Amino acid sequence: MKEATTSRRALLGGIALAGLAGATIASPARAGPRAMRYAGPSVPLWPATPPGALSILPVRAAEQRSSNPDFDDRWVTGVASPTIEVRRPAYQDGSAVLIIPGGGYGFLSVDNEGEEQARWLTERGATCFILYYRLPGEGWAKRASVPLQDAQRAIRVIRSRSAEFGIDPRRLSVLGFSAGGHLAGSIATRFDERVYSPVDAADQASARPDLVGMIYPVVTLAQPFVHAGSRDALLGPNSSMAERKAASVENRVAEGTPPVFLAAASDDGLVPIANSVAMYGAMLEHGRPVEFHGFDKGGHGFGARLPADVPGHAWPDLFYAYARRHGIHTA
Repeated sequence: MKEATTSRRALLGGIALAGLAGATIASPARAGPRAMRYAGPSVPLWPATPPGALSILPVRAAEQRSSNPDFDDRWVTGVASPTIEVRRPAYQDGSAVLIIPGGGYGFLSVDNEGEEQARWLTERGATCFILYYRLPGEGWAKRASVPLQDAQRAIRVIRSRSAEFGIDPRRLSVLGFSAGGHLAGSIATRFDERVYSPVDAADQASARPDLVGMIYPVVTLAQPFVHAGSRDALLGPNSSMAERKAASVENRVAEGTPPVFLAAASDDGLVPIANSVAMYGAMLEHGRPVEFHGFDKGGHGFGARLPADVPGHAWPDLFYAYARRHGIHTA
């Protein structure tokens, strides 16, 4: 595990694909044989080719970073057809969570920040939807809008099919990690921005989440504590200051922004905790509900893998309690 963590840090810190390094990752949750791991339908987001497609589409690939047969750590690229992967609980409490993996907008960490999160959430009664979204640098027109297009569309598809999924469309939260935290913050603050033309009746549904969790998130794309890899992967290497400010989540908080939960570690050596502090301040400035947990230890990319003696391990319980107070979860 240490070898994989080191290579991940080198990849994300050294090239413009940053987002999810692991500083102090402990042994991940054991999930059983890989072949038995995943169950649930895969729901396409778009009825045809997604917006902004060019003549050559990317090819899906998954790199297995784990050498332990008891758990996966896959990095997915080449998402040409975005999906939501449905994970249902044995007992549904009616709530739903759209989970957005990170990966610096250069890959998707679909196990550490997808499947493993769905596992503990479904144990508590939440129906989970893991978002496989398109990566902006893989040949799409209007690259900066591509992830937000998929996030908006995912929420609308979930709401439009709520009866089928057995969920309450008014109890839908979003949980995002690292660059996926930036996307979660973007959908929280730009849910009503028109970034694609409606394609069917599902697009009549609201894309506003009822609550958003941002875990060790990228927030700003313009300030001194920006994570440059995520910024350049989303906007391109030659983006203007105006584009960077427009895509910085803290600048988009407004009266309609839903409640936000923030968690990050002070020793995060990849995405400074100042990102979370900026979002916390913006929410307070606009009088919006917000809770922020800044942990002494945890590093970056820890998902739900930290041992009990590392402070950051407590964030899932704190997030769930916050969502319960806002009426999302009932179990």
